[in-house]
Amino acid sequence: MPSWETQHTSAFVPSGRNRHRRTGQGGGTGLRRAVVLAMAVPVASAALAGPSAFAASHDRAASAGTPANDLSDQFDGDDARTVANLNARVLDPRLGSQVSGVVLDADSDETLWDHEGATALMPASNVKLATATAALTVLGPEHRFTTEVVYGHGTLTLVGGGDRTLSSEDLEDLTKVAVAGLRKAGLDTVRVAVDDSLFAPPALAEGWNEGYYPDSVAPVRALVVDGRGVQDTSLDAGQAFARMLTEAGITVHGEVTRHRAGPREVPVARHASAPLADIVVKMLKTSDNDIAETLLRMTALGAGRPATFEGGTEVVRQVLSHRYGVSLDHFEMHDGSGLSRGDRIPAATLAQILELLTQPRHAHTLGSILRGLPVAGEAGSTLGPEWGRFDDPHSSCAVGEVRAKTGTLTGAVALSGLTRTDDGDWRVFSFVENGSTAAPDAIKDAMDGLAATVNGCWA
Repeated sequence: MPSWETQHTSAFVPSGRNRHRRTGQGGGTGLRRAVVLAMAVPVASAALAGPSAFAASHDRAASAGTPANDLSDQFDGDDARTVANLNARVLDPRLGSQVSGVVLDADSDETLWDHEGATALMPASNVKLATATAALTVLGPEHRFTTEVVYGHGTLTLVGGGDRTLSSEDLEDLTKVAVAGLRKAGLDTVRVAVDDSLFAPPALAEGWNEGYYPDSVAPVRALVVDGRGVQDTSLDAGQAFARMLTEAGITVHGEVTRHRAGPREVPVARHASAPLADIVVKMLKTSDNDIAETLLRMTALGAGRPATFEGGTEVVRQVLSHRYGVSLDHFEMHDGSGLSRGDRIPAATLAQILELLTQPRHAHTLGSILRGLPVAGEAGSTLGPEWGRFDDPHSSCAVGEVRAKTGTLTGAVALSGLTRTDDGDWRVFSFVENGSTAAPDAIKDAMDGLAATVNGCWA
């Protein structure tokens, strides 16, 4: 069994206290999960039929389905005030009637607040949290993606390796090495081809609207330069390569074509990307859909599955459930970016994913997710002032205090993240709304207010 499928049951928590768990509660999920989600037998593929950290126990079944809000009398002081404020503010008419929300106290392993937390709604770009978790777990944070140039039968072939961050400067470096090799061999004329066979079709996911591509997301291929939003990123990269060769004095015959490189073709040049951890940070800060879709395919390959949407989402499910014990109840995922209008994830599941970031034993593998979460008020991120986030009188107090992944589609807005209280305790939250008729900016202001409430600065 691959190491990423192995459950870890260390009881160490950020506060340094030992967490005593009952049988079957490994992977960072405690008894409170029964409060948030009714742990029914998961509806999953045979690949998920093995032992799982979230399998229902008699203890959980006894308390499953109890609304966390009914437990508010167990809290006092600041926590009681937070719960009361959330109960009132989640009814903000800007959020509409379909709202799912959960707040976890990661240090005490309690559900602090739950409002329809088990309801699966369209999560938009919050899906990227699941994608990033699986990619880092399967491939490792130090993994690098490679782009190669090979030569055979008079043709230089640019071979895509799933590097969605390949730049023109990187391609120029590949070109210089290739030109030097050609001249050393006494060649000054070539044909140019591209090999993007690493990814299998289809290039478009179920649930993507035609208006999404190529601007919001390009058809998913294994080769692209400068993240360009075009219909065929591979041929576009090959054409850029051919132009660079021409500018360097090499004669390029004919049009750029597709060609599957064979094992006897001679390696000429190779470029390695930045580490995956850095790529994940970039993806999350700017909510880059194209990087997310590429990571989903490469994660599938890393786990020995076909590089397809289905292969990638299958691995995500296995990683979340078997490796980390995250509930997949009502979980439905069709892509890596969250653009699919068929995606459905409960707020409780998103909160469980984020809670992993508070546990030191996962820091090496998943730490880049925490680093990549936009910070309230951080320019250049999706929570920056240029997007009008955390800038109203109720939420501005949380600038610099909240880290969260945004999500926005027509009819869906989500905000899931972490913050610390004045006492330094981790609070993990997820809020998802579908179907509100309010203006998107108004919905986001209301959600920012909920996050500020969790932080405690809007008391």
